[in-house]
This record gives sequence, structure tokens and C-alpha cells, in this order.
Amino acid sequence: MKTWDAIIAGGGIIGLSLAIALRKRGATVLLIERGQPGREASHAAAGMLANCDSETPPALRQLAAASAAMYPEFVLELQDESGDHIDLRDHGTILFLSPEPKPHLYDEQVGAESLTPARLRQLEPGLHEERYPAVYLKERSVDPRALVAAALKAAKHRGVDISSGTEVKEVLVANGRTSGVRTDRTSYSSAVVVNCAGAWAGQIAPHQFPTRPVKGQMLAVVGAAHGVLKHVVRSPDVYLVPRGDGRILIGATVEEAGYDKRTDPATIQRMHQAALRILPALSQARVHDAWAGLRPGTPDNLPILGETSTPGYFVATGHFRDGILLAPVTAHVMGQVISGAKPDYDMSAFSAARFCI
Repeated sequence: MKTWDAIIAGGGIIGLSLAIALRKRGATVLLIERGQPGREASHAAAGMLANCDSETPPALRQLAAASAAMYPEFVLELQDESGDHIDLRDHGTILFLSPEPKPHLYDEQVGAESLTPARLRQLEPGLHEERYPAVYLKERSVDPRALVAAALKAAKHRGVDISSGTEVKEVLVANGRTSGVRTDRTSYSSAVVVNCAGAWAGQIAPHQFPTRPVKGQMLAVVGAAHGVLKHVVRSPDVYLVPRGDGRILIGATVEEAGYDKRTDPATIQRMHQAALRILPALSQARVHDAWAGLRPGTPDNLPILGETSTPGYFVATGHFRDGILLAPVTAHVMGQVISGAKPDYDMSAFSAARFCI
């Protein structure tokens, strides 16, 4: 029976990035995806690389900043290996502050700038938002769908074996340590298994990770005047993310709705109207698409990263809204942990042991 050095359960951007990282270290890798690689949370994401966010838990901020800094090289490498273009934009973010977050949260971020009304009009003449103070943040954004497509091609180029349309049901254990996985079709052998199954991570026996799906609805509009929006815009009501192909993404909800990925027309309309209030020129655009994704949430809103109590069984999941942002650093540190090296960052806050796993 064929064996691999590592099996990865889950083919989103986290699983794909880690598969590539392990192949760089010389490991043979099998990636198993219950549906199509990259078609769940990664496909639904907006792609804001918001490494400085008032809602980012303090324990995660160092890792988020490190991952954001890795992005240009991460994207360049994927483009080189896949031959694809990835829409990585570095125009920055205009953040409208709600009364709760304090502006000093952004004082130490490189490129942060409090915006006067005149400066705001200079950056984005079409914005109409007078209720909140504004800050400019030097952040990037990326098209997650292009990113995942390139990562999938790069993984295949590097020789990662991929099994799609089959679900890992159980991590197999022999003599007290990991020996492979059982899927709904067959079994595969490996001394290392990594659970990157996102919102489905807790459904793989024998460990019950406390991950849950957190629904997010979004829409995209097309047909707005060229250059109507250059920067990512984040406000307390809605965010807008321009793409290089002319689309503008509008999002997103945070809903506890189980595994329901249906969109609600009233919710989509509400977000659309909120976007029109901020950027009236969008009245000339039309709704192109609407969708919902399932982010993998955890009880403390921190990812679960590292080895479990079962030797050889690792986990990298629970990235909530930051899966796209954290992909490069997750692949880097998990590659170190799995290979037995000391990780570059303190991982104790993300250990599965905090949930007695």
C-alpha cells in the first residue's frame, strides 16, 4: 500500500499552502478534500489583508503582522509556479472608526494616517461618510479565488497528490500514534496527518475540535465607472473591496447559522444599500453575484495550531475571518512544527491543549 510522509485533510488555502511548504521540505504529501479544493471559505472570502484590526485578538496580532509582511513573496512564488496572475493590491485601506475602537490601536502601525476631510476627499473623492473619523492604513488586499487557483496549480506542480470529493472521517491510530486516515471510500497510510478541514475540522474522529461554521454573506457589483474606488473601505456598517477586473465586493455578515450557505435577499439588499450610502456612484453599477461562505470559528476566536495529544496528528484550523491573511505564516510555522523544528513564533496561545485535545 502506498504511503505518504504527510496527509492533509482539507483543500482550502491553509491546506494548500501547507502542502506546498511540506513539499519544499522534501515530504511526500496527499491532500484530501471533501469537495473541490478551494471552494469553501477560501472561495467566499473578501481577501482583505487587515493585519491591524480592532477585532483581531491581541494574541494573534504578531502572527497577523508577520503573515501580511510575507504576502508579496508568497504571491510572487505562487505566480511563478502556476503561471497565473494573482490580483494583489497595495493601495491601502480607508477605515471609518466606530465609537468603540480607539484610534490609538492604529498609532503604531506603519503607514497609519488620521484623515482630515480634505485628505479623505483627495484619496477617494466619491466617498460620502461623515459620521465617523477616518484612518488610512497601509494594507494590501488579494483576490482569494485567484490565489487559491494558483496555489492548487503550484501544489500539483510540486507533486502534491490530491484526492477530491472524498471526506476524511477518522484519523487512524496504531500503537499510540497516528497511522493514517479513513475516508468515506478507503484508507490511506501516513505517520503524519494534519487537520485543515476548516469549519468541518471537528467532525473528524477521534478528537472533537470546537470549530463551528460562522456564515458570511457577500455580494459583488460590476459596471461602476472606472476608478470609482481605489482603496479598500471598511466602515462599521459594511466594507468595500475593489478588484483589478472592475468588480467591487461588498460584505459581510457574521451569522451563527450552522452549515446553511443560502443567501438572504433582504440581507444582500441591506448591504447593497449601505454601500450606496458610502459610495453613491455605485448606483450606476449592477449586482453581479451574491454568495455565502462558512468561516471556521472557535470559542476564543483564535486558530488551533500545532500537534494534538495523539503523536503525529496535527491541526491547523479555526482561522475564522483571517484564513487568507494567515495562510503564509500558518504554512511556515506548521512546516516547522511538523518537521520538529522550533517555530519562529510563540504558538502556545493556539495550542489544541487549551481545549484539552
